[in-house]
Amino acid sequence: MSVLEQAVLFPCEGEQLVAVVAAPWQAQAAAGAGSEPGSDRRDGIAGADGLAATASGALHVPECGVLIIVGGPQYRVGSHRQFVHLSRRLAAAGYPSMRFDYRGMGDASGAMRSFEEVGADIAAAIDAFQRCVPSLRRIVLWGLCDAASAALLYVDATRDTRLTGLVLLNPWVRSESSQARTQIKHYYGQRLLQKEFWSKLGSGQMEVGRSVRELLGAALRSRRRAAAATAPARQSFQDGMAAGWRGFAGQILLVLSGNDYTAKEFIEYSVSDQAWSGLLEAANVHRVELVDADHTFSSSHQRARVEDATLSWLAALEGGWR
Repeated sequence: MSVLEQAVLFPCEGEQLVAVVAAPWQAQAAAGAGSEPGSDRRDGIAGADGLAATASGALHVPECGVLIIVGGPQYRVGSHRQFVHLSRRLAAAGYPSMRFDYRGMGDASGAMRSFEEVGADIAAAIDAFQRCVPSLRRIVLWGLCDAASAALLYVDATRDTRLTGLVLLNPWVRSESSQARTQIKHYYGQRLLQKEFWSKLGSGQMEVGRSVRELLGAALRSRRRAAAATAPARQSFQDGMAAGWRGFAGQILLVLSGNDYTAKEFIEYSVSDQAWSGLLEAANVHRVELVDADHTFSSSHQRARVEDATLSWLAALEGGWR
């Protein structure tokens, strides 16, 4: 299936956001009605209503679209052009997709903000996406790292009924204590099993005192959350994520990398924090673990496996909707 891409500008609280919508050719088969004969408008820039005319006479009318949320200090292209490849593959399989810049990131105007403060950006993007492809009835949010966190916080804050699915990859739950627990279990534990560690220790190449101090410091930090739990505090973003997860009525695809401390920290947090009890084992959660993958799925092989997992999950969802 051929793919068309269209740059889109749309507003969010007085600022201008920038996105790229990728859609199946059939979803825009009537492009000639709003442009010169034979033009696919591939290189144009449109307002948020720019693709409405192209979808109105479509041969293929997609009802499910994927909104790709950007995580970290990134913009709509993604690490290793991951979001470009993903959006095009989704569109080729019949799922329109939209990748966009938050306020203050990439080509969007406004001040940079954290993942905890992008709810309005996500809402504006969903609105613009549906205006661009009016046939969309169901929206899936796709997010890596703190974009996955932002997706869950958005669900908790809005309970947006347009959302029917979440694809969450290596969610970010960083706290001082969970980071320390992860270091102790997965870093220091592995180091003790490495021949290189004992070789350096025996040859005097390792600063034993410093290593011991680091280990003791990590152990102390890992216990701080329990001590602090008795003190009144506002809801943490991790608790907001858990609330969004628990209250979400749709389906969730959780993808975890085996070679990633962020993923390991997420698992550690989810099994040790009361708010997350049972969430990863819920009936609406499908879990995929890519043992050899790193945090950003940096190789073409890893990226393809993420795309395959996403498409297989979407196909299963469509089967349930019919």
